[in-house]
Amino acid sequence: MPGAHGIRRALEGDAPELARLLTPLGYPRSEEDLRAVWDAWEADGNFALVAEGSDGLIGVVTLHSMVVLHRPRPVGRITSLFVDTPARGAGLGRALMEAAENALRERGCGLVEVTSHRRRTDAHTFYERFGYERTSYRFARELR
Repeated sequence: MPGAHGIRRALEGDAPELARLLTPLGYPRSEEDLRAVWDAWEADGNFALVAEGSDGLIGVVTLHSMVVLHRPRPVGRITSLFVDTPARGAGLGRALMEAAENALRERGCGLVEVTSHRRRTDAHTFYERFGYERTSYRFARELR
């Protein structure tokens, strides 16, 4: 049963719409790409929540929960959040964040991290308004 704003857990059958929503974030993935990794992705502690509109999905938040040795409870991570342009400004981003935190809390997480590219300053402002603090640097390197 969908929650507020039509938010529900994503299913593999949502792959075409998920690919469409992730592309504007700079992560072009095809439906086939997503289906090819879906089972392994979920088995590794990942899941997504989606918001449904009248014509398809209008928002997505992807999540990961992990057990780490240096924390007493699992750590949750929001790895992407996107609201389709026509649906912005109606509180859907906030609703997705609240749903994400609740889902991670249900998994036993004691901390939620958000990853966001440094160029996404509007997103940083959004997360800070939601109570998130800049606490660390994240370093990345492509492996070839």
